[in-house]
Amino acid sequence: MAAVSRLVARGLTVSVGTRVLVAALDLEVAPGDVLVILGRNGTGKTLLLHTLAGLRPAAAGDVLLDGEPPLALGRRAVAQRLGLLLQIYEDAFPLSVLDAVLVGRHPHLGFWQWEGATDHAIARAALEAVDLSGMEARAVTTLSGGERRRLAIATLLAQQPSLYLLDEPLNHLDPQHQISILEHCASLARAHHGVAATLHDANLAARFGTRALLLHGDGRWQLGPTEEVLTAEHLTALFRTPILQVPSAMGAVFVTGGTR
Repeated sequence: MAAVSRLVARGLTVSVGTRVLVAALDLEVAPGDVLVILGRNGTGKTLLLHTLAGLRPAAAGDVLLDGEPPLALGRRAVAQRLGLLLQIYEDAFPLSVLDAVLVGRHPHLGFWQWEGATDHAIARAALEAVDLSGMEARAVTTLSGGERRRLAIATLLAQQPSLYLLDEPLNHLDPQHQISILEHCASLARAHHGVAATLHDANLAARFGTRALLLHGDGRWQLGPTEEVLTAEHLTALFRTPILQVPSAMGAVFVTGGTR
């Protein structure tokens, strides 16, 4: 397992052109966290993750990984501590499933060093974690959309960072695999990793998140424990459609109440 790391943002502002999406955000992703990030399309969820990962500059404020700006650490050192699941992947090369997952081991290999038995074992364990065991020899191009999404997650798991930034990890997944992926995120947190994930399902966010961040897209944000932040009132304002909280056999759930 990678050494325990912390990602801290102080006074972070994310913008596109003249539009401020997130203003003066104070945030920490630490071991044991499952931070769920919710907001309408275009409110800055993806750009926030990219800014936290050091892929784009902040309009204002600071992002520190273990007390240092990510770019000051170098890409290899960052990749050993921080992993980012992109929302969209394109298959650049016709790889097998196993070879694709082994790409996640590159931050841990030296120059011109080939993957060894340990790397292959880690890759196969990652495939098992996302229910892709037995597909190692399949060409990536033959996979369904959901299988490719799980393959991307497996590649990130093989990377073994301390912190995981996941941009819509449930895209294209059926209910069974949505739950299994989020259960694995919870297990990562229990193993002292930190996880931050953008989601659209408030019920899954409430079930698996330890903290929630709501992005309104005009600079405003709300951050706190999920039970305090994820309320019908807050979600109605966030999604601009009535959200009701109703009792069920599994506890209270959120449902769309209709047109405002």
